[in-house]
Amino acid sequence: MKRYRINVHGMTCTGCEEHVAVALENIGAKKIEVNFRQGEAVFELPTDIEVETAKQAIAEAKYQPGKTEEVQSQEMMQLGDEGDYDYIIIGSGGAAFSSAIEAVKYGAKVAIIERGTVGGTCVNIGCVPSKTLLRAGEINHLAKNNPFIGLHTSAGDVDLAPLIKQKNELVTDLRNSKYVDLIDDYGFELIKGEAKFVDEKTIEVNGMQLSAKRFLIATGASPAVPNIPGLDEADYLTSTTLLELKKVPKRLTVIGSGYIGMELGQLLHNLGSEVTLMQRSPRLLKEYDPEVSEAITQALIDQGVNLVTGASFERIEEDGDIKKVHVEVNGKKRIIEADQLLVATGRTPNTATLNLQKAGVEVGPNGEIVIDVYSKTTNSRIYAAGDVTLGPQFVYVAAYQGGVAAGNAIGGQNKKLNLEVVPGVTFTAPAIATVGLTEQQANEKGYEVKTSVLPLDAVPRALVNRETTGVFKLVADAKTLKVLGAHVVAENAGDVIYAATLAVKFGLTVEDLRETMAPYLTMAEGLKLAALTFDKDVSKLSCCAG
Repeated sequence: MKRYRINVHGMTCTGCEEHVAVALENIGAKKIEVNFRQGEAVFELPTDIEVETAKQAIAEAKYQPGKTEEVQSQEMMQLGDEGDYDYIIIGSGGAAFSSAIEAVKYGAKVAIIERGTVGGTCVNIGCVPSKTLLRAGEINHLAKNNPFIGLHTSAGDVDLAPLIKQKNELVTDLRNSKYVDLIDDYGFELIKGEAKFVDEKTIEVNGMQLSAKRFLIATGASPAVPNIPGLDEADYLTSTTLLELKKVPKRLTVIGSGYIGMELGQLLHNLGSEVTLMQRSPRLLKEYDPEVSEAITQALIDQGVNLVTGASFERIEEDGDIKKVHVEVNGKKRIIEADQLLVATGRTPNTATLNLQKAGVEVGPNGEIVIDVYSKTTNSRIYAAGDVTLGPQFVYVAAYQGGVAAGNAIGGQNKKLNLEVVPGVTFTAPAIATVGLTEQQANEKGYEVKTSVLPLDAVPRALVNRETTGVFKLVADAKTLKVLGAHVVAENAGDVIYAATLAVKFGLTVEDLRETMAPYLTMAEGLKLAALTFDKDVSKLSCCAG
């Protein structure tokens, strides 16, 4: 059998994939993988069948075959004949455990190396602790600011220490059930210590040298610290240390207004701090559609969060316990004072101590590990996954990459990463959720674009909630009306975006959304209403009427 990859033009949906696959199957092809988004078909042919036969079959199915290449069919790795392990994974977060579990399926002898706490960022210092505290802050905020006449709610000062203790108990429970307990369940080995490469197939841990046939680097990332004069001498918080505060500060200044800065800034605001968010860019979330930026900006202002945009940071100084941020905004110098200072200006890959040059592993300009579409580094023995690659920094992306890496490294799958449709959520209130292309990205890719913008006050669920600051925006191909992107600012936007993700991934059209029944008085109904808004005024429709 020989394995081939052919570029296929003209595919627009999963139905097209099926047509191409059937055409190839009919001529005797095996192990067929067709991807309309990547515009390719990968398959195996018996040696007595020429690849031209496959190209002709694709053409007869009304698609256009393009560039053809023979792919080396990677056999499953021979296990157990050299090295201390088949697979050594450095790191123990979502990417690492996903990869270890996948590798064990192939019978691999697997070791995980961890220098700190098992579980990585998400469960220990990221998603889990921040989101449970965000929920607490939301409840406190609603108790003080409920929108319903006749309800008399109030809240006193927040006692943060027991709240942090409760958060830590949840983190411990989830760390054990989702990570630590799985080590024995799946039979891989945990080695505590810091790993560094000695050569291309050997690492050193605790003075021991360990070799393996394949490696995965899944060491994650840490808070980045910007180069602002005086910051090094200041007592500042990061996204990690803020989650361990035992007392709510009276005033908090946040440098950086990305998703981490906004989430944690709003958290402290809802717990009782006076919060100022500061950033260099003139608008929040500059990579998002303008309507998204405008909606979340208005929501934060309405809630009483102070925003300072377009700031040039000159220096940081401490005056006793007071932190002073010296900035210039619109040509005027200002000093922002606070009791606590949070630095939330991105993440830095954890690669500095790995001795990667000894392993022949290339890193990018920010220290990120460079990988190809198979999750492989510049050393064919070594793969990388998760935040250390500076790809989309979500735990579900890391877990997906880790699984693909193990399948390729151990199982010989030769599978490409596909990160074209990755939903993202920022857990502010209202939440921000996006998937697919923004309007600008769609234009840059050459689409003739048609958009729909639906203000949140046109969504019945928002009206009954009495929380109407937000927006739904759909981006579609004007010619086919295929949904290219969806962008939502609303309560429960993170739950809504999964439906939109399916629409974008599987090539659904605006008409498909219009013709699908949406449960009334759910926020997800906003997707259908936004689809209707392409050619109707939804304010003039009856409830549930399409």
